[in-house]
Amino acid sequence: MLKEYLAELQKTPLLSREEEAALWQRYAGGDQQAYNTLMTSYQPLVFKTAAGFKLPEQQLMELVQEGMLGLLEAAERYDYTRGIAFSVFAVHRIRGRMLDFLQREDSGSSFSLDDTNSAGIAWADVLAAGGRTPFEEAELSMLADRVTQALHRLPDKEQQVLTGIYLEDRSAADMADSIHVSLAHIYRLQKRGVKRIRGMLSHFIADLKRS
Repeated sequence: MLKEYLAELQKTPLLSREEEAALWQRYAGGDQQAYNTLMTSYQPLVFKTAAGFKLPEQQLMELVQEGMLGLLEAAERYDYTRGIAFSVFAVHRIRGRMLDFLQREDSGSSFSLDDTNSAGIAWADVLAAGGRTPFEEAELSMLADRVTQALHRLPDKEQQVLTGIYLEDRSAADMADSIHVSLAHIYRLQKRGVKRIRGMLSHFIADLKRS
């Protein structure tokens, strides 16, 4: 069954950004064929999300079915005029549907937030972001991607310092010893790096606030 499904996915045409935008506009005007084309084109996203759970074939295909329901629900709530890619918006609802399914599968046993579900994910991690809307989740995901891109554009030492302090939870003194500079220089590198990232993100954040 999985082999046949993958063969069908390989036949799914890839849409350009322009083609996709035109289809969302047509769907907003009531074009059902545009909707069908869009949903077909996003089936690989559903499978990719399901495959990340590393489940046996039968359970994987059940997860795909749940994910397709999440895809359809996301399409009902998606507003293409907000400028957020549908894939970024939809993946949160797709994954949420899958996690709900796995939780139901595990419901026969005693429940604790420290327990893991069938996918090996702690329920505390699954439920942590439950208070945000799909658009808020999508915007946070986009912002995280932009921050990562901006970080990689920094000069090497600034990138090293910000990565150490903010991502690896290392102290400024530890970073000073690590790259053999004074503590004052670490603070200067940190300040310059943060300032550069804020500059690179300023337009993006302003667009989010207007949306």
